[in-house]
Amino acid sequence: MPPTLPSTGQQPSARERLIVALDTPNGGEALDIVSELSGEVFAFKVGLQLFTAEGPAFVSELVGRGEKVFLDLKFHDIPNTTAMAAVSAARLGVWMMNFHASAGREALETARLAVENVCSKEGLGRPLLIGVTLLTSSGEEHLKELGFDGTAEEYVLRMAKLAASAGLDGVVASAREAAAIRSAIGVEFVTVTPGIRPKGGTIDDQKRVMTFRDALDSGATYAVVGRPITAERDRRAALAALTA
Repeated sequence: MPPTLPSTGQQPSARERLIVALDTPNGGEALDIVSELSGEVFAFKVGLQLFTAEGPAFVSELVGRGEKVFLDLKFHDIPNTTAMAAVSAARLGVWMMNFHASAGREALETARLAVENVCSKEGLGRPLLIGVTLLTSSGEEHLKELGFDGTAEEYVLRMAKLAASAGLDGVVASAREAAAIRSAIGVEFVTVTPGIRPKGGTIDDQKRVMTFRDALDSGATYAVVGRPITAERDRRAALAALTA
């Protein structure tokens, strides 16, 4: 489970809260990032691009190096297919994986039960299971296209409550909704926030963004950062500047 939020007033460090996104076209570039930042951040995220290029063996390699891996594949399918994909991910030893919460309660609950069952039977560590609420590149115009007339926060809260009802550990959501999620569901519910940018930085293809410190102050459990660190020549310096 995630660490408890500091109660001493001391600011949490990148080692406690930061997940670096390995959004690279190949494993060689990703391993360069891991080698440079290992021990400086909490975990590394493997998403669709890298997983498609390198496959499960690359995830196993990172786990074998002792790294925490957030497998960001956003499973969304019929309940049995979703569950079997989640079981395969659990067997890779990932620390956390995610699903689209819009897959529905049956798919989410079936996947959770399948993962818990295989982890118990095979003596595996049970990964954190979280639901994606609304991509940080999406806003209310996107929701209107889907027929939802409410606000982004209303939709995120609906998806977060759905994930909680299925027994998931938390959600992926914009830092802008983190406080509302904590208020509605509780402080033990994990909130992972992408779309983190430095002060004055570009937002690229994101829409609902926030700085690292503001995200944590808003109630985020973990923050995910990619290009603002990984695209820089001196990644450690970029990390220090972003988390200052």
